[in-house]
Amino acid sequence: MTGTLKIAVVGGFGVGKTTMVRSISEIRPLNAEETMTRPVEIEALADLDGLGRKTATTVAFDFGRISLDESSVLYVFGGPGQERFGFLWDRLFSGTLGAVVLVDTRRVADARHTIERLQADGTLFIVACNDFGGPFRTEEQVRETLGLTPDVPLVECDARDRSSSKYVLITLIEYLAARVSSDGHGCPAPRARH
Repeated sequence: MTGTLKIAVVGGFGVGKTTMVRSISEIRPLNAEETMTRPVEIEALADLDGLGRKTATTVAFDFGRISLDESSVLYVFGGPGQERFGFLWDRLFSGTLGAVVLVDTRRVADARHTIERLQADGTLFIVACNDFGGPFRTEEQVRETLGLTPDVPLVECDARDRSSSKYVLITLIEYLAARVSSDGHGCPAPRARH
């Protein structure tokens, strides 16, 4: 394998996307976080459990890089979690092979909109439950809440931990490779956007 590959880490507000990009990147990641100017910016969320200490939000993309070998690089882009930045979606997914949907175990339903959008766009994805110590949810409960089919991988992770984040990315790459080989195509096609 040679060249550059791109994946996206997406999900709801405050689920740990920036943290995951930071934990996995071999370079100092580019973060597009800004201080929230007022608490009202998160008042629109139905369940603010655990977000009371959050003081910054991603307003564009987070960016990290991982060298796979001497000639291959994986670029990891973290998207903003607030729907008001949804206009950036096409840019984020231009050339993307697939996505990790990061889910806060305390607010699983917040990921529904993201998953619906990925499905509508035909983007392959896996789901990673970032454990914030919230109420325990079984795999069946998470799958039912998000409407996931059995073929979509669902893994647990700690976005702060490099090895855990690495496991998530490996799971995504293996899933993409398996889908490509089952579809009979030689290489996954990056998502083209207009």
